[in-house]
Amino acid sequence: MAVALALSACGGGGGEGQAGTTGAASSGGLEKTQLLVGVVPVPSSASLFIAEKRGFFKEEGLTVKTEIIQAPTAVMPKIVNGSMDAFMTSYVVLMTINDSGAAKLKLFQHTMGGAPNVSGVVVAKGSPVKTVADLKGKTVGVNVLKALGQTVTNAHLQEAGVRPEEVKFVPVPFADQLGALSTGKVDAAWLVEPFLSAAKKGGATQIVDTTSGVTEGVPIDGWGVTEQWLTKYPKTAAAFHRALAKAQEVAGADRRAIDEVVPTYTQIPADTAATMTLGTFTMEPDRASVQKLADLMHGYGYLKAKVDVGQLFASVGG
Repeated sequence: MAVALALSACGGGGGEGQAGTTGAASSGGLEKTQLLVGVVPVPSSASLFIAEKRGFFKEEGLTVKTEIIQAPTAVMPKIVNGSMDAFMTSYVVLMTINDSGAAKLKLFQHTMGGAPNVSGVVVAKGSPVKTVADLKGKTVGVNVLKALGQTVTNAHLQEAGVRPEEVKFVPVPFADQLGALSTGKVDAAWLVEPFLSAAKKGGATQIVDTTSGVTEGVPIDGWGVTEQWLTKYPKTAAAFHRALAKAQEVAGADRRAIDEVVPTYTQIPADTAATMTLGTFTMEPDRASVQKLADLMHGYGYLKAKVDVGQLFASVGG
């Protein structure tokens, strides 16, 4: 989940390199055949590695190199200057970057949407906090402020009659959340898989599922590119999209295909990858759910301008 789902530890799945251009004569007219893609080490990125493993990029005349990133914001200079071609991003981060004016980004290919128990708020064993309403006046740890975790938690707070400003949110990396809970630094923590399952196995209690109910089907993330990149490399974009889309279809139909590649670019062990709860891998997000997320972010003041989600998605030929 890009910033929202960024794991604290980098995986070593891809080789780092610079995006390059080649002659088009031997590549079916592609403007460039070598791409550098920023990959967040989370299950959502699986489609790219499925495409590589199954030769979908090679079929399109592409060589794709990867660079492990923890947050799209950190590589925006590379994205803007064109030395990185595409990147994994949450919808929240993409909309936030566009709202800031730092770049003009498009969602190139959807990857994952929310499903029950992909994310949730947990409390320490024996905590007096039993329900989301009990969070009034409490401190909740989220990996990044004003991002997905705070947005979806706020929606559940409001449903329970608690105003978002009545809860204090503090930034705590996912890997440090359990320690923060056990020491009382936070009263509750918003976690995603695989951290959520690990927390519950360790005795923590989940008090709300933040990818169900009022936030059911919330869009999580996808592959992002700049408008300029799409304009400059239309044939390459179409080829890259065909390969990613083909891999996305595989991911949506075969859980084992995801389980096979996740351990190669994350620090998630194979046995954990095979048992953790995943979101839904679909070809397209539900546009109404994307608009709902954008409206929530604007309502909480995380975005200055309202978002027309129809403008978020890339139009790719070929």
